[in-house]
Parts: sequence; structure tokens; C-alpha cells
Amino acid sequence: MVGKTLIDTLLKNGETVKAIYNQSKIPITETPHFHQIQCSILDVAGLQDALQNVDEVYHCAGLVSFNKKDTHKLFKINVEGTANLVNTALAAAVKKLVHVSSVAALGRIRENETINETMNWSPATSNSKYGHSKYLGELEVWRGMEEGLNAVIVNPTIIIGPGNWNKGSTAIFKSVYNQFPWYSTGTTGFADVRDVAGAMIALMKSSIAAERFILSGHNESYQAVFNLIADTFHKKRPSKKVTPFLANLVAFIESIKATITGKEALVTKETAATAMAKANFDNSKLQNFLPDFQYRSLEETVKYTCDELLKLYATNKNIKGPV
Repeated sequence: MVGKTLIDTLLKNGETVKAIYNQSKIPITETPHFHQIQCSILDVAGLQDALQNVDEVYHCAGLVSFNKKDTHKLFKINVEGTANLVNTALAAAVKKLVHVSSVAALGRIRENETINETMNWSPATSNSKYGHSKYLGELEVWRGMEEGLNAVIVNPTIIIGPGNWNKGSTAIFKSVYNQFPWYSTGTTGFADVRDVAGAMIALMKSSIAAERFILSGHNESYQAVFNLIADTFHKKRPSKKVTPFLANLVAFIESIKATITGKEALVTKETAATAMAKANFDNSKLQNFLPDFQYRSLEETVKYTCDELLKLYATNKNIKGPV
């Protein structure tokens, strides 16, 4: 979702874009100014070829998972893959790199303090291997900076936008569309995918270097966001409150089901704890460095996402709909 939005924005800005993809087929239609190369970030030789004649690199590739079975893959892709890209960017003498990390790398389980860019992951402030992998991935970028790489790191909160609503953060919209009755009392940050892409481009074009920035438009409760999505879809609002006991019970049952069936658990111990946590993020640093940058309202973001998802479902039969 972030990569596609970034590509669309760069092309609209008149840039020439080269993108790598790790699928069996080309994901986006090519144009004279847009070229795609099949390459994994674990393929060093492939990265070397891809970065030829490239001035600016946006590192959006990564794995998001909270399932134990993906632990090895998380560190392989988010840490080793990032190290590969950093090393290749140094060798190719790229002018600048913008690395997409996550607020999980800051340690987002902090109930009584506002989270800012001075904070880092620790076992006491994180409940996921994902957060640990993103933190270690950041360290590879900082190491690259020490070796002469011109780079900036961004730490987005939950990104909202019209992606695949069968997975990731966009799955929230499908759940609400299907009138899933439960809501949690947790609080977190939310950011429009267009704002995330816009901030990344603005940082790339600036002289700012060796900094990290939280990208978060709004701190809001999950309940409030669920209600806003339900109202926009003209669906019934979630009405049943999830308690910590119930969240842990569901996570336990899902882990047993996943073990038996081999399918991915819908809820894990980590995601349950995150949904109950009250995390608040300080987004003022980006505003101080880029005073002209403005986040869209949460209402505009939700309406845009709902409209685009309904349009996508209505026009593309290959997308699994809200059933």
C-alpha cells in the first residue's frame, strides 16, 4: 500500500521510478517513466543491478507478522534485507535513502508516557518479534550513516489507506463492513497513506539527514476509528467491549486452532496486547523540520479509504469482497 501510493505520487511529480517486486508477476502497469524489476532484498547481486543509475532510494520492503512461525523470516527480511540494501546503496553511491521503519521500533507499549523519536525498542516496551526486527533493521541504517550514507528514517503508526482489505491495517475496514461487533479500548496513532508518502518525498527532497521521524496524524481510540468507519460505510457500530481477559482467551484459542489447522491465527497474544494498550505518539518533530507539512483529517482519510475500497470491490472481481 505504501509502495504503490509512493510510486503513484512520484510519477505524478514527474519523477522516473524504478521499483523492485518480489512476486511471480509484475504488480503494476509499466509506463515510459516507470520500470519494475523482479528482485528480493535478500538477493545482493539483484540489488546491485537494480540500483544502477539510481540517485534516491525509498526502502519500503519489509515483513509485518505477529506469528511465532514467522520469527526467522522477520529477522531475515527486516534486518538482513535492510543490511543488504544499505550496503548496496553505499556501494552505488546513492544520494539519499529514506527507510520505512515502524513505531514498533520505538517500543510502543508505554502506558504512561508519550512516545517520541528519542525512544528505542526494549524487551520491557515491546511485545513482538516484529518490533525487535524493525529496531535491528534501523540499526543497520544508522550503521550505514556512520559509513557515509545520507539517510532518513520514518516511523509510521497504523497506516490507513485502500490496500488489500484481506490483510494488514486495511483489514480493519473489512471487519467493520461485515459488522464485526467487538471493539477494544486501546489507543494508538493513525496516518493517511498519502501523508506517509508525502512526508517521505518531502524528507527525500530536503537537506535533512541522520534523523528519524514519527509519522502519525492523530492519536485516537480504536473504538472511535471503528465507529467512524461504520458510519461512513452506513453499517452498525461495534457495540461489544473486549476486556483483557477476553482478548487473551481469544488469542489462546486462536493459537490452538493455528497449531491444529496450520492456518495463520487471526489474533495473537501480541496483537491482543497491542489492541488493549493506550499508546500516544508525539508527531511534533516532523512539523518542526517541515513546517509546511500538514496531515489530513481522520474523517477525510476514512472517507477516502471507504470510497476507494467499495470502488475496488465493485470493479474488480478478482478482489475478495466483504463476505
